[in-house]
Amino acid sequence: MPDPNATTAPPRSPARQSPVRELRLGAVGVIALDRPARFNSLDVRTAQDLRRAGLRMARDASVRAVVLRGRPGVFCSGVDLKYVRAGGDAEDLGYLAPDARQGEPAGRRYGAVFKQVLEYVNGTISEIRRAPKPVLAAVDGVAAAGGLGLALCCDLVFASERASFEWAYGKTGLSGAESATFLLPRLLGLRGALDLALLSPRLGARAARARGLVSQVLPTEGFDDAVLDAARRLAEGPTEAYARMKRLLNRAAGMEGLEAHLSAEVESLVASADSDEFAAGLERFFAREPRHPGSGGADADDTGGGGEET
Repeated sequence: MPDPNATTAPPRSPARQSPVRELRLGAVGVIALDRPARFNSLDVRTAQDLRRAGLRMARDASVRAVVLRGRPGVFCSGVDLKYVRAGGDAEDLGYLAPDARQGEPAGRRYGAVFKQVLEYVNGTISEIRRAPKPVLAAVDGVAAAGGLGLALCCDLVFASERASFEWAYGKTGLSGAESATFLLPRLLGLRGALDLALLSPRLGARAARARGLVSQVLPTEGFDDAVLDAARRLAEGPTEAYARMKRLLNRAAGMEGLEAHLSAEVESLVASADSDEFAAGLERFFAREPRHPGSGGADADDTGGGGEET
């Protein structure tokens, strides 16, 4: 029986269910990526619905804490490369120039499709950082490429014991986006950020916590309930003081430069996506038949160029 207190974001089209679910559990809002057929990778529609959900939760004063999560076993694997390779979807991209619409991208250029997805994802990231309330990432499984950025932009990151974190952009010749190049130097220092970006190790939950990417590691069994308990405790706390504290810490961390940097990330990634280097990397990616079809090329059988750290 459906939870009478839960609400679901209205689908954009009556024929298609939204890939992003919104739930209200008292004063806690939950945003859940729910695109299992594509391992929670992001197409334009998913990014649009995520942006709408993020805006509603951030600006609803009755929501005092927010949880962003995926499905059991996968948080988010970044932009959907199958979608990008196909040139997008006509319903999503019909308003764009002809070479960015569905079909073979002109000259094997993929940047326009990436740009449409990233503009909505970046709007979500900005809302999370501005939100006058705590936002918690609940990472149970893979967070790679854009999924890594979405997790890191949250105020707290809770990871299950089976969670993994990976830069992964370089596997297909991409330069990084979704706030990753902005946040990693602030969280790890320049040397640590370069290590993660150039060597691209897959970090297990405890290794990610040791590096400073994760707030807490929790048992996989009962993970969602444990994160909700933490969110409820925060929702019962002094929300106005939390909002002031967050503004001050954002200022101290230089977050006023986030939006300009997000724009620079998009410009750089579009240039990468329009290159022969990316086109070749994309073909190699699909030749490997990966399990997780996101923008970093992360899959369950590949430990990445830098190996795996648990």
